[in-house]
Amino acid sequence: MTNTLHRFGDAESFRDDYVIFAIPTKGVKGQNTVPLLKRFFEIAVEFKPVNLGETRHGGALRPGRGMNPLAHWHRDNTPDFQAVIDGLTDPTTCAAVFDNKVAAEDFVKRVREEDFGLSVNISTSIDGAEQCCHHACIPRHSVGYSLGFEGKTEKLPNSQVMMLSTMCGHGMISHSLAKKMIDFVKENRRTPEEAAAVLTRFCSCGVFNPSRAKRILEDARTKTN
Repeated sequence: MTNTLHRFGDAESFRDDYVIFAIPTKGVKGQNTVPLLKRFFEIAVEFKPVNLGETRHGGALRPGRGMNPLAHWHRDNTPDFQAVIDGLTDPTTCAAVFDNKVAAEDFVKRVREEDFGLSVNISTSIDGAEQCCHHACIPRHSVGYSLGFEGKTEKLPNSQVMMLSTMCGHGMISHSLAKKMIDFVKENRRTPEEAAAVLTRFCSCGVFNPSRAKRILEDARTKTN
């Protein structure tokens, strides 16, 4: 089970969104899992992810101390994957995010071949996850569904805001910030790439997908869903 199940959107909207998790078992191998998790990250880098992250220190794009709001628009937005690998010091949930099916499938196959002994979850559409498992020649173990939102759903923001804000499963990207980035893109004050990078820095576990965010922001230029 993972909070990335609550990502908002239909199956087609996840065509460029694959999150692969490695999760150590508490109290069994202890600190011995850290080298395995680092190796998981190192292999992921070979397949060109768009983000890496772990729940203690965050993702490949992170906020900095002592910076004013204007710094967001003048920073280097190159993901620092090595910082994520080097910063991993304790067993924790680790994730690699991919924006294309082939890379995700090949990575899952490689992880299976490495046989880490870690629990591995795939978060994407059901069909996408099935194809990853098929490519790796393994049966799907189980499946988890999010039941979505209930109640007065008419009070929810539009679908583009929801898709952006729910890409952080810990709720660190507010609806207001997502809407602000959409407005900035519509007004040509910022590019979709710049706006996506800002949103990525707020995700504390590193599972935000900047490629999917860029596509959503680009779509928002001309239409509101």
